[in-house]
Amino acid sequence: MQLFYWAMFVLAATIHIQAITTYLQLNLPFYMALILSAGIAWGLSRYFLMTGSRGTISWHVLLSVVQVFILLIYTAGTPDWTYVLLFAVFIFIEWIRYDLTKQIDEATSRLSDYETELGHMNETFRVVRSERHDFLKHVSAMHYLLENKEYEEAEQYLDQMVDGYEETNLSIKGEKGVVAATLHQAYKRASHAGMAANYHLDVPLSSLPMENRDIVSMVSNLLSNAIEAGDSYQNERGKKAYISLEFQKRSGLYILICQNDSLPIETKILDRLYEDYGITTKKGDHKGLGTKIIDEIVDKYEGTLDFIYKDETFTVKIKIPAIV
Repeated sequence: MQLFYWAMFVLAATIHIQAITTYLQLNLPFYMALILSAGIAWGLSRYFLMTGSRGTISWHVLLSVVQVFILLIYTAGTPDWTYVLLFAVFIFIEWIRYDLTKQIDEATSRLSDYETELGHMNETFRVVRSERHDFLKHVSAMHYLLENKEYEEAEQYLDQMVDGYEETNLSIKGEKGVVAATLHQAYKRASHAGMAANYHLDVPLSSLPMENRDIVSMVSNLLSNAIEAGDSYQNERGKKAYISLEFQKRSGLYILICQNDSLPIETKILDRLYEDYGITTKKGDHKGLGTKIIDEIVDKYEGTLDFIYKDETFTVKIKIPAIV
């Protein structure tokens, strides 16, 4: 979608520029108009992400038809001042296209996030209910082992119980439902992928002075990026990847640190990682939206974001003021 849209943009812009220069009697060669249009498209594409999700297709088609009719007007008469007006209308329509696409994509993304969060919450509560239901059975088993003086077996059984409860306990203590569900799912995903995941939360993430959906979006994107980077690291290096999430409050600041093992990242990617859409450290068909979303949320709450890659370890540090 990206490539097709910008190709059509270059073609239409070239026609508009050629028409205006003809009216102004500048005699600009066609190839120069094409190069100029391509340069404008390249510059805009660095800052504007044009998607083709199902919810935006009808708008893209409608606005594209309007643009075609505008281009056809050039064939109706001799060059005059209306050519400048038509070019202004072209720019205005493309701005409407971008704004509508952004709004529809954001609404679609929020709806998808809410559905995902609800599924995660239901799964987390199911796990908690299951563990609570089985707790008395575990106590009875421990009582039997101790009563029969099978202390070594009792110790092993207790260790297994602690390991089983740790995954849930790390995620839910003091957290609101949606945040607990996000942490639990990420921990579960990392564990199933064979990674060593640890949460060190001095205070609940839910205490951040942010809307719940922003906390979930920021944390889920951080952990998702870390898990995907760790998975690539394990596949390439053949050893267990490490992921950690730390959260604390110091001197009026909430400090969130996410750290993970990672394969080397190109400098040109690092330089733009949290600045532009479409920039990703992952291979394959990835849109590179997560890092930019994190940065936008941090900016929204007047926070700061720093990151560093050193010795195959990627670290992100986010600071959010306690009073926003």
